[in-house]
Amino acid sequence: MKTVIAEIAVAAPPTTNKHLIRWVEKMAELTQPDRIHWVDGSQAEYDFLCDQLVKAGTFTKLNEKLWPGCFLARSSPNDVARVEDRTFICSLSKDTAGPTNNWEDPYVMRKKLKQLFRGSMRGRTMYVLPYSMGPIGGPMSQIGVQLTDSAYAVVNMRIMARIGSAVFAEIDKDEKRVVPCMHTVGAPLAPGEQDVSWPCNDEKYIVHFPETREIWSYGSGYGGNALLGKKCFALRIASNIARDEGWMAEHMLIVGVESPKRPDGTTEKTYVAAAFPSACGKTNFAMMIPPAGFEGWKVWTVGDDIAWIKPDETGQLRAINPEAGFFGVAPGTSAKTNPNAMATLAKNTIFTNVALTPEGGVWWEGMTDAPPAELIDWRGNKWTPAIAKETGGTAAHPNGRFTAPARQCPTIDPDWENPNGVPISAFIFGGRRPTTMPLVYQAFNWSAGVYIGATMGSETTAATTGAVGKVRRDPMAMLPFCGYHMGDYFRHWLKMQRNLSATPRVFHVNWFRKGADGKFLWPGYGENMRVLKWIVDRVRGRALGKETPIGWTPHFEDINWKGLDFSRETFDVLQTVDREQWKQEVMGHEELFLLLHDHLPPEMIYERELLICRL
Repeated sequence: MKTVIAEIAVAAPPTTNKHLIRWVEKMAELTQPDRIHWVDGSQAEYDFLCDQLVKAGTFTKLNEKLWPGCFLARSSPNDVARVEDRTFICSLSKDTAGPTNNWEDPYVMRKKLKQLFRGSMRGRTMYVLPYSMGPIGGPMSQIGVQLTDSAYAVVNMRIMARIGSAVFAEIDKDEKRVVPCMHTVGAPLAPGEQDVSWPCNDEKYIVHFPETREIWSYGSGYGGNALLGKKCFALRIASNIARDEGWMAEHMLIVGVESPKRPDGTTEKTYVAAAFPSACGKTNFAMMIPPAGFEGWKVWTVGDDIAWIKPDETGQLRAINPEAGFFGVAPGTSAKTNPNAMATLAKNTIFTNVALTPEGGVWWEGMTDAPPAELIDWRGNKWTPAIAKETGGTAAHPNGRFTAPARQCPTIDPDWENPNGVPISAFIFGGRRPTTMPLVYQAFNWSAGVYIGATMGSETTAATTGAVGKVRRDPMAMLPFCGYHMGDYFRHWLKMQRNLSATPRVFHVNWFRKGADGKFLWPGYGENMRVLKWIVDRVRGRALGKETPIGWTPHFEDINWKGLDFSRETFDVLQTVDREQWKQEVMGHEELFLLLHDHLPPEMIYERELLICRL
């Protein structure tokens, strides 16, 4: 044992936790790195690692005047997104994982992983990265330690989580369970072998062991596959912890809506959490700018992707954003669609798989109306509008990303790092639906609200594989992220309400309904504030609603139209609840329920029966 460690250049560990030290030794013995580096999270360390990444050809330093403190990374073309088909939930029984997760026997999988990880870090440095999801030491926060041979993962994690010495100090208190996370790009180097700019392996595994709270990721250096605090910990493992401890780990943004000042100088602030599947405008909604007619109103950003929600001692649900940064999709982000995001990523940001401009800046599709005359595309090749026309190649990868510190967001909520969270008054669900779903409606009660979340979905577009126009159900936007059986997850939602003194109201929105001409009926973006205000007014008991078979909907007069010329006729089309279309919709719900039948809570079946009766 000692001989193996003796060959590895290792500094004295900055922790007294013998379990952690022993685990690091054991994993070093397995993966055989050349060096072990204990991450302290300092600016000097970050600068040093970024410098190393520039030398390795992984990073390009951007023009310091235009993009201060920013870098561009280009990944390997076969390592550009989360790999859902290589993501596993290895619970002790297959039944616990449920039919929507990939399951493998944990004993078989451990054996396979041990073989893959054996010697996988040869020629590389193993970074010991301690991180806190949520403010360090907060009552709702959780701790993980990631062992990785990717400096790219370390510098991105420094933006996305709270890392370093302060977390080691927290681990040394020995009060909280630590989630062990193993990560390797799976590209060991032979002595004298020249490294590539983006090491990765064609074979990939992203594996979760819910009972032992472990994460093992092999072969990928990209995003959620390598930044294990993100989807792996904050959703898949955390959803298991949350179910066991009586809280919720959700794929939700959190925003605060603040009214203009009243005569006495006070304002009213209401927090809501919202779950939308990808490509439904989550980041835009989280950083919304109120439109004309909403002077004095403010929308504050608490989080754009993940919410941990827990009842406090009075029975009020409170939420934190466990992340410290935004890992946002760049294409489509612009000064028009999301000025706050553009301000957030203007400095100290890592861009991945976007295009490089001749003056040392970045560009992606949708950033400006007209593309630059010439660029280096995300693959490192020359790109011009003419080449694009000929080959159909995009300058940036459609999943190109920015990793930016949340504190740089102009609308970041003053309470975003409050360790006790912010009070949640409403949940909003929504997907991309050209038909059937009205612009907004409110569930009759909690159980009906859970049904709405459980059956939400988006119609497939050309971007996703499969038949165009088929509704892909994505319950609570958690389909790829729930770490256990989806039926049990619905039951957990239903149970949560029993201990609450104030039950959040539940709403469904749809910004994507189309008219007979195939054009969107609703302008979206900042105008969504009009719908959000009705939601806040409903929560506060101020606004009226009209009863329909599916829930409460606003009258035309209930919406503030100041500053927008929007006709009553268009609004009526937007809010139409077509009974025939809805009968088809309910038939679609059955497909999902059949899949989950043996774990489906009876409340879901009752809600469906009630909906059929009302229709």
